[in-house]
Amino acid sequence: MAQKRIRIVDVADALGLSTATVSKVIHGKTEKISDETVKRVQQELERSGYIPNMAGILLARNNSRIIGVVINDNEKYEGRVLQDGFVMSSLNALSREVNEKGYFLMIKTTADISEIPVFASMWNMDGLILMGFCEADYEQLRNQMRISFVVYDGYFEKCSRVVNLVINHYDGGCQAGKYLRELGHKKALCIADNFICMDKERIEGFRKAFEPGKVIRWEIPKTEKERLEFYEDKFPEMLKHNITAVFAVSDFYALEFMRFLQGKGMQIPKDIQMIGFDDNMASRESCPALTTIHQDASLRAKTAIECLEAMRDGFDCETEIVLPVELIKRESTGKLQCQSL
Repeated sequence: MAQKRIRIVDVADALGLSTATVSKVIHGKTEKISDETVKRVQQELERSGYIPNMAGILLARNNSRIIGVVINDNEKYEGRVLQDGFVMSSLNALSREVNEKGYFLMIKTTADISEIPVFASMWNMDGLILMGFCEADYEQLRNQMRISFVVYDGYFEKCSRVVNLVINHYDGGCQAGKYLRELGHKKALCIADNFICMDKERIEGFRKAFEPGKVIRWEIPKTEKERLEFYEDKFPEMLKHNITAVFAVSDFYALEFMRFLQGKGMQIPKDIQMIGFDDNMASRESCPALTTIHQDASLRAKTAIECLEAMRDGFDCETEIVLPVELIKRESTGKLQCQSL
């Protein structure tokens, strides 16, 4: 038997609303309708199986309620950018935030920033969030799009309708460096795959706070195979310098290097201690659990959506917003039992 076709009146009756209210939500005319009612209608439309050609409706109306997220598919991810701990955490927080406010989330991965204006205009988006594009011509990008956007950790001159939403990378490095000095470390290793943008800030903050201790920096390759070969080549040098602590600019690199060292028979934190950056799920589940710098993905997501809404409605936003970070102490660090010479 053919399923009975769901009508607007059926949705309205199920919610105790007028057909006019349901129709306005479907067509994006929600200026005088509460966010709670919009969300209820959208949920009932989905539950009941109404939504005929919803993509066409979204494209046709002025307020699509689509928030786009574009993630830089950098070569270092080796085709697995959506599996990265920071990216997963960010997308999870954004998904919760947009669901709460009755938006739709649309995700695109690309290493080519020129694809972004086409993506945004194709889907008539309300706003856009960019991740991982550290150095880009955001002024030119803004001029190619009518919509406002938020950048996670960009490095650019201030421009209108663009908010640079950053965390305090330098302070995060400082917290890590200060803590390792307090634990008694005198020689530390910093690892990153570059020395620009946020990674540079994290390392410079670490160096400043770790003084007068000695800091060695490794610029590691971007692919896993080359990194493991690099670690193998550099391992004797690390032993020669009596390194007792490692600060990595991400949890991913910290955990990878920790596994390498454990494979060499080193015990953590007894023989060497580790601090990462991000506080993703893997850092809490590792053995030992990783000391790291926590950034609040939920706060960042909430701030990003609030900024997009404000700019959409014609209000000005700060062109740069800096969010705090916090050192989370776990089992990969601890007070040194003896001092290396």
